[in-house]
Amino acid sequence: MSCYNHIITSMRGENVMNIRIIAANGLIAAVYIAVTAFIQPFGFTNIQFRVSEMLNHLVVFRRTYAVGIVLGVFLANLFFSPIVAYDLVFGVGQSVLALLITIVSMRYVENIWARMAINTLSFTVTMAIIAFELKLALGFPFWLTWLTTAIGEFVVMAIGAPIMYAVGRRLAPKMFDSAHRSR
Repeated sequence: MSCYNHIITSMRGENVMNIRIIAANGLIAAVYIAVTAFIQPFGFTNIQFRVSEMLNHLVVFRRTYAVGIVLGVFLANLFFSPIVAYDLVFGVGQSVLALLITIVSMRYVENIWARMAINTLSFTVTMAIIAFELKLALGFPFWLTWLTTAIGEFVVMAIGAPIMYAVGRRLAPKMFDSAHRSR
């Protein structure tokens, strides 16, 4: 009987954790959409300052938060993008690729600030995908568009890092403290 109770208790614990992860991802997606809607004119051109992109740093605290980020990007692009079809492919693809780069690197890097630096660089460099998208959709010059979108992404991610660092302390204090102390 005690083995049965242990299994049931473990399953309940997993269900509670799954519900928390689903709720957190829903909240992340909702915040991403709301912030994107608020700054809409500055988030979809060849010079972008999409403030909601700072939420990308949440993945350094828990890789499962990537689901909420990608869902937020997808829905924000669906609702607000002037070039919806392109943004649903290239914008979402760019986010998925950059998040995967960060998630894979997290296997080897435990320090939160180092993870945020890698995340910032992966999102900045992969803005080439967005530059290519804007060249295809709107005829913008690739190199200049990559430069301007990369600068915008870097600025938002760099400014967002300390903000998300503070948020991360609230979202994942146990994981945060152990990861912050290492290397």
